[in-house]
Amino acid sequence: MSATAIAINAALSTAAYCMTVRMIPRFRGMFIKANLYGKDLCKKDQPQVPESYGVVIGCVFLVSMFIFIPVPFAFDEAAATDAVTGGKPATFPHDKFVELIAALLSICCMIFLGFADDVLDLRWRDKLLLPTIATLPLLMVYYVNYNSTTVIMPNFARFLLGTSVNIGPLYYVFMGMLAVFCTNAINILAGINGLEVGQSLVIAGSVLVFNLIELSLGHQVESHAFSIYFMLPFFATSLALWKFNRYPSQVFVGDTFCYFAGMTFAVVGILGHFSKTLLLFFLPQILNFLYSIPQLFHFVPCPRHRLPKYDSKSDLLHISTTEFKLEELNPLGRLMVNVLRKLKLISWQEVSTDGQVRTNNFTLINFVMVLFGPTHERVVTQILMGFQVLCTLMALLIRYPLANYFYTETSR
Repeated sequence: MSATAIAINAALSTAAYCMTVRMIPRFRGMFIKANLYGKDLCKKDQPQVPESYGVVIGCVFLVSMFIFIPVPFAFDEAAATDAVTGGKPATFPHDKFVELIAALLSICCMIFLGFADDVLDLRWRDKLLLPTIATLPLLMVYYVNYNSTTVIMPNFARFLLGTSVNIGPLYYVFMGMLAVFCTNAINILAGINGLEVGQSLVIAGSVLVFNLIELSLGHQVESHAFSIYFMLPFFATSLALWKFNRYPSQVFVGDTFCYFAGMTFAVVGILGHFSKTLLLFFLPQILNFLYSIPQLFHFVPCPRHRLPKYDSKSDLLHISTTEFKLEELNPLGRLMVNVLRKLKLISWQEVSTDGQVRTNNFTLINFVMVLFGPTHERVVTQILMGFQVLCTLMALLIRYPLANYFYTETSR
């Protein structure tokens, strides 16, 4: 791992930030002229806001990474001339080069497919299929370079399963599902100013902190340097976008950014060999997914849009609701609803004598208002980003002090 390569990557990331800050305002008219805009329904005047801006920062990210491609190999000590062997050059690391190219290919595919979703408004089944297709180059490179499908068992399971278990093709299924989850998890915890970019910034910052800790400990140096190469420009371009996307939002990011961010995280988690740790940084997204399961899988009626309702008089957000009859739900749906109701995780209002009930839509955004009542949009975003930061601290606590209780030698 070359510190020079990381320094050059940081310089390119700084340039990418400056370029993105300059580009975003200049593209506003172009996007509106192309009918790529929407109304901000959580504002009194409902202004026109250009959307799908994720494609802009995705392109800046790719350009900065394309420029960076030769850098880690030019400054890699392993590829440099070995003076000890009489000046004979070492073998070029073709496996690392292909790994870098395949990672960029997967991200590039996901940016393209995300922009297609923004323009064509694809169905949910397609949104599950697209990340799977974009992950194929990544999985092929992993198969060729590593093909390690062994999972280290925690201490309490070793007397049954041994120290490790080779799960074979199931490991590739897991990695494919990780990419699908990362891209869609950000997408379903979204819809208010600054939230998509804000949570991605916190996750990217968390990954960078984790990479730096691991580098300082000398653990898997090449893998964590590889992660830093991607996370620094992603963090820089996302920070520039957040400057315009935070409340009051001047641009919307669209599904393009959610797919781009999710695939970038999946790439570093898979090829950086810390997929389980990556999931720890996604704790709020996992909780939001679990909370949303009754509606996502249609055990409970799910409207197309589950965003909170805006009250123009008070300038506050209120919970959005769905209505159903409890006895009309299937047994599993009734069980889920009753458990959430007993735990006071959902609102509950009987609206008629025939059993019709009204409850909030099952998202963390609505849950904030279940807890605190009508809340300003800026405050909701701040609460959820604060929760993301808190979960990062919990993740690092789990990853380091607590992991030693479950693993004799901490696995990645």
